[in-house]
Amino acid sequence: MCCRYYIESSAETKAIIEKMQASPLVAKWNRTSKVCVSGEIRPTDVAPVIAPNRAGKKSVFPMKWGFSAQSLLVNARVETASEKPTFQEAWKRHRCIVPATCYYEWEHLTDNQGKKITGDKYLIQPKDAKCVWLCGLYRFENDL
Repeated sequence: MCCRYYIESSAETKAIIEKMQASPLVAKWNRTSKVCVSGEIRPTDVAPVIAPNRAGKKSVFPMKWGFSAQSLLVNARVETASEKPTFQEAWKRHRCIVPATCYYEWEHLTDNQGKKITGDKYLIQPKDAKCVWLCGLYRFENDL
């Protein structure tokens, strides 16, 4: 997935969005970030995520997209995430589900000088699906 996804209220996502909005964490996030419940979700936006609570039960939380590091990290490759120091702990203990309506991929091109450039943006959604369930990793940063 290439850095953006889209969420809209549907039968599958409505209850998830409502549960996130009821979370006391939304007020904390609203002080520092944009909490999104619909539209195009970009790195650093806060959106609904399904993850286990402290008792191990499935719950909905507002989470900010991206791992803070020397630069913002938004994609972990399944082939190497378990080996990379940044993602190792999350791979073992902090997996989550990100509900989306669709996600985007960009065409990758090379110009005449050999420089890599981004082409058109394509919407990806399984045929006849109203919701896409994306896999995610999370970690705790700055008490959130």
